[in-house]
Amino acid sequence: MTSELLSVENLNILFQRDSQNTYAVQDLSFDIHTSETLAIVGESGSGKSVSALACLGLLADSAVVTGSIRWNSQTQIKGKAPNLSQIRGSEAGIIFQEPMTSLNPLHTIEKQIGEAIRLHQKLDTARLRHRILELLDRVGIPNAENRLESYPHQLSGGQRQRVMIAMALANGPKLLIADEPTTALDVTIEAQIIDLLQDIQRETGMAMLFISHDLGVVKQLADRVIVMKNGKAIEQGSKKQIFNKPKADYTKSLVEAKSNIRRAALDKPEDVILEARNITVKFPIRKGFLQRISGFVPAVIDASFQLHSSESLGIVGESGSGKSTLARALTKLVPHTGHIYFKGDAVTSTYSAKLKPYRRAVQIVFQDPFGSLSPRLSVGEIIAEGPKAHGDSDAYRLQQRVTDVLEEVGLEADFQDRYPHEFSGGQRQRIAIARALILRPEVIIFDEPTSALDVTVQKQIIELLLNLQQRHGLSYIFISHDISLIGTVCHTMFVMKDGEIVEMGSVQKILDTPSDAYTQTLINAANRK
Repeated sequence: MTSELLSVENLNILFQRDSQNTYAVQDLSFDIHTSETLAIVGESGSGKSVSALACLGLLADSAVVTGSIRWNSQTQIKGKAPNLSQIRGSEAGIIFQEPMTSLNPLHTIEKQIGEAIRLHQKLDTARLRHRILELLDRVGIPNAENRLESYPHQLSGGQRQRVMIAMALANGPKLLIADEPTTALDVTIEAQIIDLLQDIQRETGMAMLFISHDLGVVKQLADRVIVMKNGKAIEQGSKKQIFNKPKADYTKSLVEAKSNIRRAALDKPEDVILEARNITVKFPIRKGFLQRISGFVPAVIDASFQLHSSESLGIVGESGSGKSTLARALTKLVPHTGHIYFKGDAVTSTYSAKLKPYRRAVQIVFQDPFGSLSPRLSVGEIIAEGPKAHGDSDAYRLQQRVTDVLEEVGLEADFQDRYPHEFSGGQRQRIAIARALILRPEVIIFDEPTSALDVTVQKQIIELLLNLQQRHGLSYIFISHDISLIGTVCHTMFVMKDGEIVEMGSVQKILDTPSDAYTQTLINAANRK
């Protein structure tokens, strides 16, 4: 018989702000036993993540927590258990949703993983380094030894997520709390991580509290499922019952939300609006006390493609393949060689003032919304930054534009007075989309735009983007590890591996008859879900 690791009874979480009380979680109860996986699913803001944070006493002081949380039968209310510091990282590991904000930007990967280990284990330098390399290799970091001196900003989003997973697993926890652990991972690495977690469960009896909006992953991993909406558990049951015989209408909408529709190619491609020719990006390798350049790492190699007016182009590939770096090169955010043409004119300037018209016309929505939104500015100030930079100084008109674009992306107008940390990951992503949309650009580059969104909200955002594209004749570049998403929203696509484009063509042709072995691997991994 399995033993009870965690028991939560009648959990209520209340946030107090400006004399107003907002319930984030109401009357939630569940327990987790050795070797089992309990998944919590639901839309952004439903209370999934705050429930997990409450279990480790990691909520802000503004949170009022009532109910009981028991670790190994020891009662803990609002994280006041005397041994809670020993539970964190040792008995319970946690993978946070946004790795860029969870990792220290001033410390190397080796130092951060090593710190997590040293707090609970006494290892000499050699054994510590061996353990760090073992963890990095196990979570799929290529050339792990060469990555030890890297800082978080030098890794891709997926690689940062894998580092977080390595830290959470470092001390062999009895319970792993995983908050969207595969969000930033491509399908091949996602499959490896799922296999890894299942292997560790079989070997050690580790339990998991798995928080995700990806029902495909939940279906592979979970034993039991809780469905949350507006802070309440509206349905609980076994995986079989939830997926095969859901009772609540909301659960039914989640299960049925996945779309396998493929978007046909444009009947008659319009004029080329954006063209890349032989784009190459190399990052310097710096060594020694003086950080002299000892070589270069090629991130993008000789990439060429065309984007037509009103077209959606998809870019897929594994983490570290160069997708996001190529996007930054297209927006002139990283140095590169090669040529970029917008409406036939070469984009040659490297000066910010001269690039203003181009950057208004070609916007980018970044992968990590929390890292790209200033914590010191309100949402209204963040969204209004773009129009202000381009000469709109009328306060009344600006406020109205912000209100309109917030409503376009499904947020309330009064959200503009709040700050990024007050929102869920999915809500922050919609704020980032609003910031790009307010300038009414001609091209928008989306770097994993729906990775933080649950399936129902993802579907709403996709429908919004497609409607905006049709209404304004926008052109899109979608970067994603979700091949089914690319198939739904894009006309054409190309596949990247190790910085190179290995296959290019229409969505239908590539998904139905891929010619490259790597593309076939991606499709097979996606079909597991």
